[in-house]
Amino acid sequence: MYKPKFKYTHEIVDKLVKISAAREVVLNSPLVPKWEISLRRDAIIRSAHASTSIEGNNLSLEQVSELAKGRDIMAKRKDKTEVLNYLKALEKINTLTDGKIITEDNILKIQEMLTTGTLEDPKDCGAFRWTNGKYVVVGNRQTGEVTFRPPQNDIAPKMMGEYVEWLNSKQSAKLDPVIAAGAAHYEFVRIHPFMDGNGRTSRVIAALILYQRGFDTKQFFCLDDYYDSDRNEYYKALRTVNPKKLDLTKWLEYFVDGVAVSITAIREKVAKLSSERLRAKKKGQIALTERQMRIVEFINQNGKINTGDITGMFKITRQAALKEIGKLSETGIIKMKGKARASYYVMI
Repeated sequence: MYKPKFKYTHEIVDKLVKISAAREVVLNSPLVPKWEISLRRDAIIRSAHASTSIEGNNLSLEQVSELAKGRDIMAKRKDKTEVLNYLKALEKINTLTDGKIITEDNILKIQEMLTTGTLEDPKDCGAFRWTNGKYVVVGNRQTGEVTFRPPQNDIAPKMMGEYVEWLNSKQSAKLDPVIAAGAAHYEFVRIHPFMDGNGRTSRVIAALILYQRGFDTKQFFCLDDYYDSDRNEYYKALRTVNPKKLDLTKWLEYFVDGVAVSITAIREKVAKLSSERLRAKKKGQIALTERQMRIVEFINQNGKINTGDITGMFKITRQAALKEIGKLSETGIIKMKGKARASYYVMI
């Protein structure tokens, strides 16, 4: 079974302590639901922009934001599709697995979601490279220089199996979620199991690990901004790992620093939102379920919602929809307008 090699340097430990402290501030701040939705959407949009930008997508953050709102923009079809695919993966992160186990099928599903409608050969979508008898190298297309040769097809499947086994092992579970995500990110890139979409898939897997292990359940943190801010440093950090010794220490120092930068930025944003007046008025946060978060998101995007919207959204009965509405109304988040079956709900 795969086992990452690294040392807990002073830099890694110091950053992990700072990350933990900042995370507690963020997750325990008295935020109103509308702000939570805004922070989550902002992080998802920034992640989609940065992760696709790293690999050459030309859309600006503003254009990605427009696409996220359901609006069309003037741009290449492939660029738009890549971004929309990434947005979909992050928005549906809770459905990417059937539980906390990550399987090879889950990974295939993720890559398929990310690359649908973007590959030259559709057969490479949702398929490991060795399944189609193909091999890929990483390099400069203009100069022909090869910078990385992934494992050959005769050993890559075994490596992939060991990687997935480690993801779900007790050894992996004992690691700090940030360290586990960083190690998973690197090893996936090293195996390079797909003809295309390896970088994006590795970053979604890292985000999935942080989500599943309770580190970023509200999806407030955008890690990819840090990597996109200096792509040369990102690739340079990946290359610090000696292919023979496979010591991840330098890479993890870089990865942990990226998490620290991201979480510090969101902490500062939260600090501005969380005024003393709000702290006095609200004793702690208003906890929302996934369904309630989606209902609030729908209202923010469409201005209002009715029971028919909710029954269709979750495939539930009208009675169950009214129950969800009732919980949100009790917390003072939404209010009803109109009468009887013509009624609808808006944010307060």
